[in-house]
Amino acid sequence: MKKILLLAAMAVASVCTVSAQDASELDYKPAPYMFIGLQGGAQTTFANYDQVKLITPTASFSFGSFFTPVVGARLHVNGIWNKSGIKPNFEYDYNYVTTDLDLLLNLCTLFGRKDYYPLNVYLIGGVGLNYAWNNDDLLNSNHQLPFAWEDYRLSHNARVGAMLDYNIAKHWSVNLEVSANSLSDRYNSQVNQKDDWQLTAQLGLAYKFGFKKKPAPAPAPVVVEPEPEPVPEPAPVVKEEPKPVVVKKPELRTEIFYAIRETVPVGTEQAKVERLIKFLKDNPQTKVAVTGYADVGTGNPEINMGYSKGRAENVAKALTDAGIDAARITVDAKGDTVQPFAENDKNRVTIAIAE
Repeated sequence: MKKILLLAAMAVASVCTVSAQDASELDYKPAPYMFIGLQGGAQTTFANYDQVKLITPTASFSFGSFFTPVVGARLHVNGIWNKSGIKPNFEYDYNYVTTDLDLLLNLCTLFGRKDYYPLNVYLIGGVGLNYAWNNDDLLNSNHQLPFAWEDYRLSHNARVGAMLDYNIAKHWSVNLEVSANSLSDRYNSQVNQKDDWQLTAQLGLAYKFGFKKKPAPAPAPVVVEPEPEPVPEPAPVVKEEPKPVVVKKPELRTEIFYAIRETVPVGTEQAKVERLIKFLKDNPQTKVAVTGYADVGTGNPEINMGYSKGRAENVAKALTDAGIDAARITVDAKGDTVQPFAENDKNRVTIAIAE
């Protein structure tokens, strides 16, 4: 089975490769389009009998559309005569018609790199109903089959098949289709405890229409060469006076945060005080404004004012203890009347601005 599938895949690849054609060569889009098809050929329904003697003519009509270069669908009506037999030598005729809704997959455009191939391989799968009638040959014979149907026989139909389709012109193609149809048991008035199978092989002609035109390519832009502009006389050179160099005054903003009811910085906050001392020593011309704050969410205004003063004064004392002239230091306390930060806990802070 694997070898058969491999050979089939190689055959499809060969067909598609040989017939490859660039869709840009067409003056229309390869899809979508609609089609009407007629087919004629032969069919046989498998039975425990000489199968060659059961071959009868068959014909089909179809109407459908390819929505993309890969996927299409059709309504397919097939039928005319059918035949079955009983050993050793009795054959009986009846008529049938099958209506199927089929899905079509173009294997060339599905696995190829182009949207158009003159020769295509379609995989077909569908479902529908089979209606059989005129079983008089069997009913009027001496063979009394217990499951021989009268008047008519309605059956399901499941189809799988393949088609070679060759485009001979924009609107016309010829095709060869082989399909296997699964019908319900007793379709041929005999019972074998499994579905009856019918094989059809048909040649056909299809008329394709409804193609969309490709948009016309945009005309190339007309390039107009501009006339040369007159060369202006060079402007006189104006010597610019050098701008005075402005030396930016050094400045530093330090924010020292505290825990609740604390006025002395600890840990990393103390390290900020040390950096402030170093900055003031490195820039002896600068002065510093030290302002203490308290958060409004804790305590009351009187207590908070005391905390803010203590925080500012402790930072100022650390500066003077480190040798910073007190004349360079301005101390202020805001209590909880000013909240420099939106987050409540950050307002337990001393802000020192040196510049």
